[in-house]
Amino acid sequence: MLKLLRSLVTRQPDAGAPIDTAPRPAPASRVAAAGAPEFDIVANLIDANGLPVLDWDAVHAWVSGIVDENAQAQAWASCEIAWLQHLGAALGPRYRLAQRGQIVLLSSLDDHVADATIGFVDKTLQRIVRVLDGMARSVQAHEQEILIVFDDDEAYYRYLAHYYPDAGEFAGSGGVFINAGCAHFATVKADLRAIEPVIAHELTHSCLSHLPIPAWLNEGLAVNTEQRLCPPPPNTFGSRPSPQQMHARHQQFWGAAEIQEFWSGKSFLRADEGNELSYDLARILVSQLAADWARFRPFVLAADMADGGSAAAEEQLGVRLGDLAAALLEQPGDARWAPDPLLWRGDPERGAF
Repeated sequence: MLKLLRSLVTRQPDAGAPIDTAPRPAPASRVAAAGAPEFDIVANLIDANGLPVLDWDAVHAWVSGIVDENAQAQAWASCEIAWLQHLGAALGPRYRLAQRGQIVLLSSLDDHVADATIGFVDKTLQRIVRVLDGMARSVQAHEQEILIVFDDDEAYYRYLAHYYPDAGEFAGSGGVFINAGCAHFATVKADLRAIEPVIAHELTHSCLSHLPIPAWLNEGLAVNTEQRLCPPPPNTFGSRPSPQQMHARHQQFWGAAEIQEFWSGKSFLRADEGNELSYDLARILVSQLAADWARFRPFVLAADMADGGSAAAEEQLGVRLGDLAAALLEQPGDARWAPDPLLWRGDPERGAF
């Protein structure tokens, strides 16, 4: 599929191919539902750095007043589509909505590329549900899986800034799953050649969004699933560090203070090498713990970000997370390596950054 996407991106249009000049329909200003007053979309749009984001709390309050559950689901989906119409209009005239079944794509991609992208999303969702059997939740009948492909980094990060605190420096990304009101994920058109692993990674987060798991477990599952479904190319020219080099970096970086950032999820937000090392340590821990899948699945279902998954690890796996991390890093095991919420800064993170 990646080869197909690459060929579609680089393929030049036929000289005689007609250019689509049809006007785009005006974004919906209101959404109607039986037994309820119309919802005013425009009045509930929030300015997010020049891009519109819908007030999903207001949408939820309106939908809650609709008696019929099917009508509620349809009303919510209609609000999602209306919001995407307004976002597309703000992003520019080339952006279009494409939809197949429950998958919705907002992008400026050519029709054939958009169609291939939607097909890959659909196929990947099915594969993730099979790979993470009993943990991943498939898209429900009333839900939509939304992907936004921005034309460039400027628009992408301008949009993401709405979901991050005003202060601080945060790591870059090629894609992100946003579970705030309307769950959706986004990537950048410039990264289209790498869209397969981005989609696999972010869709894994989407399929796990119903679980209150800690960030390290969320990201570790996403990285391992991504690599299983979209294996990275061989490191023929040494462009990536060797396992030995990564192990040395891990040993130098992680200490008692840093490991608490890892268990709380804060280290994934670092702008230095701690960001990369957090994802790699999460990958290693999950691959170790998942060796016994029959016991690993109940652990994932019981893990809670409030304690970094510590209690569930002991109850379901008979493992102390602090001892495991220390052993992997060849450090003397002591109580300072165990998840300790009393030492965390602020609330723990859920991941899906």
